[in-house]
Amino acid sequence: MGVPTLGCDCRVCTSADPRDRRLRPSIAIEWMQDGEQRRVIIDTGPDFREQALRENIRHIDAVLYTHSHADHILGLDDLRPLTFLAKDRQTGEKLKVPLYADDETAQILERIFDYTFAPDSPYPNKARVDLHRLTAHVDIAGVSFVRIPLLHGNLEVAGFRFGNAAYLTDMSSIPDASMKLLEGVEVVILDALRKAHHPSHASVGEATEWVRKLKPRIAYFTHMSHDILHAETESALPAPIHLAYDGLRVPVLL
Repeated sequence: MGVPTLGCDCRVCTSADPRDRRLRPSIAIEWMQDGEQRRVIIDTGPDFREQALRENIRHIDAVLYTHSHADHILGLDDLRPLTFLAKDRQTGEKLKVPLYADDETAQILERIFDYTFAPDSPYPNKARVDLHRLTAHVDIAGVSFVRIPLLHGNLEVAGFRFGNAAYLTDMSSIPDASMKLLEGVEVVILDALRKAHHPSHASVGEATEWVRKLKPRIAYFTHMSHDILHAETESALPAPIHLAYDGLRVPVLL
């Protein structure tokens, strides 16, 4: 729901610590290829426009979606001005930005954003995007993004591994087969909604146990509710765990 949460006056929602202001979860993976910057976005939630403005994002090479819940997809329409600028870097020809999602998520995107995806849509300024079904992995500008099946309660969602890092938001458990896909991961960002148990998200304690099993060099918790006071919670976490915050930059090897 974002922090501050609407209508709430708790100590986290009224905190003066900027790390306790949390927009809906999304990340950008950036790297250089042949002297040019590349960028992939994972999830476009309702706050995507504000996040892109803050980080001065002016181009994107692709977008990956973890699942179809509102806090992860409703900013899709804010991709429009970025897609209008998408061009082939050599020829200058206009391009469509590729979006990747599993079949269920893609179907929901097509239904909610019918005016974008319907072949007979009369909307002249719709986002210039191509939606692709993703089952295993996709290579984007020389980097492989591997889909990691996770369970979000009873719903299968996607995490992603890229190089030595993995992004595992909105998860309550990791299937054994997915643990094999995560072997050797050094940087992990994972769900830690609150301190108490939740049926479809990892709690702080449960997320800490997942870190113990994954054995990364460093870990960051994300998707935190207003149950989590940043400074107090982080000070109680064991190494190598930290709390993520809006605008955090994390070096990874791709």
